[in-house]
Amino acid sequence: MKEIIKINLDNEMDLILAHKRCMKIAEMCGMPSSFQTRFSTAVSEIARCSIAKGKNSLLVLCINTIKSTQKQIEAIITDSVDLKSSCPEAFNYAAKISGDIEYSFKANRSTTRIIQPVASPGLLSETKIKSLIDYFKFEPPLSPYDEIRKKNIELIAISEKLTESENRYRKLANTIPILICEVNERNKVLLYNESLLHYLKVPPSIFDRNFFINFIHTDDIDLILEGWEKVKLTRLSFSREIRLKDGALYVWHLVTMIPNKSEDGSFNSWLVYFTDINAQKMIVETLKDNSELKMIQRELESANSKLVFKNKELEQFAYIASHDLQEPLRKIMIMISRAGQHLSEDQKKDYYFDRIILSATRLSTLINDVLNYSRIDNNKQSYEQVDLNEIITEILGDLSMIIEEKSAVINTEPLPRVLGLSTQLRQMFYNLINNALKFNASLPSVTISAALIPEHNNQIALSGNYDIISIADNGIGIESQYSSRIFNMFQRLHEKDQYGGNGIGLALCRRIIENHNGIIEFTSIPGQGTIFWIYLPKQQ
Repeated sequence: MKEIIKINLDNEMDLILAHKRCMKIAEMCGMPSSFQTRFSTAVSEIARCSIAKGKNSLLVLCINTIKSTQKQIEAIITDSVDLKSSCPEAFNYAAKISGDIEYSFKANRSTTRIIQPVASPGLLSETKIKSLIDYFKFEPPLSPYDEIRKKNIELIAISEKLTESENRYRKLANTIPILICEVNERNKVLLYNESLLHYLKVPPSIFDRNFFINFIHTDDIDLILEGWEKVKLTRLSFSREIRLKDGALYVWHLVTMIPNKSEDGSFNSWLVYFTDINAQKMIVETLKDNSELKMIQRELESANSKLVFKNKELEQFAYIASHDLQEPLRKIMIMISRAGQHLSEDQKKDYYFDRIILSATRLSTLINDVLNYSRIDNNKQSYEQVDLNEIITEILGDLSMIIEEKSAVINTEPLPRVLGLSTQLRQMFYNLINNALKFNASLPSVTISAALIPEHNNQIALSGNYDIISIADNGIGIESQYSSRIFNMFQRLHEKDQYGGNGIGLALCRRIIENHNGIIEFTSIPGQGTIFWIYLPKQQ
C-alpha cells in the first residue's frame, strides 16, 4: 500500500480539502466522474462526522495494489472516538453510495476504510503511483488556508529537528570530562555543564573571589583573578595551571579562558574550562631529574600538545553550536511571521500558532541563555552627566499602564544630576519602582526623593560624599530574615504564582551600584512597606 497524502481533520476547511483531494486522486486514477463523486462524497460524510464528533482525526489516502490486475483507492480515517456510534446515519449514507466501507473500533481507536476499486488497474503503474505522490507533495496550495497548513507542518518538522540538535549539543557538553562554564563581563555565570555542577555540589552564580575560595587553592586565587581581568581587557585567551580541591587534597588543573565571539564579531562572554592535568603534572615533577626516563617525558609533552589541540577545538564549540541552533530557529521565526500575515487571532489559535510562537521563543531564550549571543556592544563605556529626573520621567511613562491599572500614587521630588551610565541607572530605578508596584497588596503609594536621610547609616549619609536617593513604598515589606540574601542571584521570597519575576532584579541593582562605586540597602517593616536607599558618589 502506497500512501499518497495525509490530511488532519480539524475544521470545515479540512473537509473541503479532503473532498477536493479525493476527487483529484480518483480523477488521476482514471475513474469515471460518477465514481469520483460517489467516492468523494462517502469520504466527506465520514470526515464531516469526524470533525463534528471526533477527536485527533486523520485522513490518509492510499493506493493499494492487491495484484497487477486489482488495484484500489483507499481512504482511511482514524479517530480516538467511536465514530459509528456517534453518527450512524453518516455511515449508513456513506455505505449506500460507496458500497464498500469497513469499520473497526479497538483500543480506543476507530478506523474507517472506504474502498474504491480502480477501473483500469493496468494503467496505474508504479511510475504513475509515484507521480501521484509527487503531485500532491508539490502541488500549489488550493487556498491560503492550505498554504498556511503546509507551512505549519514544515515549522513543526523544523522545530523537532531543532530540539533534536539542541539535545545533541547538550549531551555533548555534559559528557565531556571537563568542568565548563560560561561567564559574562559582570562575572555572572551564565551556564555550566553537569560535570561542574557535580563537582561544586551547588549551582555556580558569580565568578569572583568568594566563588573561588570554595574550591581553588588560596595561593592560586590571585593568579586566576588576574587572568580573568586580563582576558576581559585584552579579549584574548588565557591558560594557567592551578590547584582545585578534591576532598582534603588539591588536584592540578589547567584553567583556560576563551572569548566567546558572536557572529557579528562582538564579545559578550567567555568560556572557562578546568581540565584535570594532575597525572601529567605528577609525572613531570617525578621525571625532572631522571635522565633514564627522558623518553617518557617527551611522550608526555606530546600528550600535552594534543591536550592543547583539544582545547583549541573546544574554542570552536560555542560558535558551531550556536550556528547550528540559530539557523533553523531563524527560519522558524521567518515562517511564523509570513504564515501569520493573513490570519486572524482566532485562526492563529485554531492552528496552534500560540504554541509554535511559544516554542520558538523558548528555543530563542535557551540559545541566548546557553551561549549568550545577545549582540551587546562590548566597547568600554564612559561615564557622563545623568539627570535622574529625566530617567524617572521615562520610567513612569513605561510603567504608566501598571500605574493606571493599580491606581497607584507616585510622588516624585527633585533629584540630582549624577555621574554614571544612563542605561544602567535607568535599569536599576526601573527594577526598584516596578518592584514597589508589584509587591503590593493594596493601592500602591511610591515616593521617590533625595531629601530623606536614613537613620541607620548616619555616618555615611552625613559625610557629604554621596547623593542619597530613597524609594519608599507601602507594599508587603521584607522579613528581616531575608535581609542578608535578597541581593543574591535567583533569590525569590515568594512563589511564582504569587508574584512574577526570576529573582535577579535586585542582584542586578546591586551590580549596577557597585559599578558606580555606590551603595544600596533597605529598611522594611513587614506589612507596612520598604524603603530602598541608594548612595551615589557626588561629583568631585
